[in-house]
Amino acid sequence: MSIISGLSSSNAAAGTKSADAEAKLEEDLNRFLNLLVTQLKNQDPLDPMDSNEFTSQLVQFASVEQQIFANANLEELVSLQQMGQISSLVDFIDRTVEVVGTKFPLENGKAKFTYTMPEGAKSASIIIRDQAGITVYEQDANLEQGQHTFEWDGTDKNGKLVDDGTYTAVVTGLNYDSEILEVGQTVFGRITGVGSENGSPTIFLGDLEVPQGYIISVMETPEVPETSEEPETTTDTGTE
Repeated sequence: MSIISGLSSSNAAAGTKSADAEAKLEEDLNRFLNLLVTQLKNQDPLDPMDSNEFTSQLVQFASVEQQIFANANLEELVSLQQMGQISSLVDFIDRTVEVVGTKFPLENGKAKFTYTMPEGAKSASIIIRDQAGITVYEQDANLEQGQHTFEWDGTDKNGKLVDDGTYTAVVTGLNYDSEILEVGQTVFGRITGVGSENGSPTIFLGDLEVPQGYIISVMETPEVPETSEEPETTTDTGTE
């Protein structure tokens, strides 16, 4: 229902900025009308109030309401666009993606990530931590300049297979001046679902939620062999 008679009612969805603005406008209008009625009741009949002033204020309220109505329509259009983006991501479920980041899913005892080693590395290491921040695996990183792919077989530093889940790969390096190097990282994972965070489309790699904008590439997910095989050894290969 419109606050000002004769104007189109706002279609602001609950919880949006337009809905909050509409509620604030209605509160201000009610306060204004109560004050106006009080002034009219107590005005001097021989010197009545100038109607032009409160008429101008009512027009301003109407103008603000129309702006809120326009904003609500824009919010609805943006929401529909975001839903369209989320719907388009549904087609990528079960595909494997490469995304920027350090957190990755371990699925079926397999995981893969990359790191790009800058020039001049003297020492570097790869540390894999679980969700509690505990180091489960560690080894030296490849010092050669360029991007390297690391495939983890899910075994910890004692050779025991860890549970599937979300892990964090920390690749650190030092140059010959003992300065910390900036090492770029990407991770791979299978899309298990799509969603939205603060209005922006996201994908799920197991329990890990990643913004759509972090996606670098999308590819077919390799089929899992039906027969059980011996676990592969952890490898670290440089990408030419």
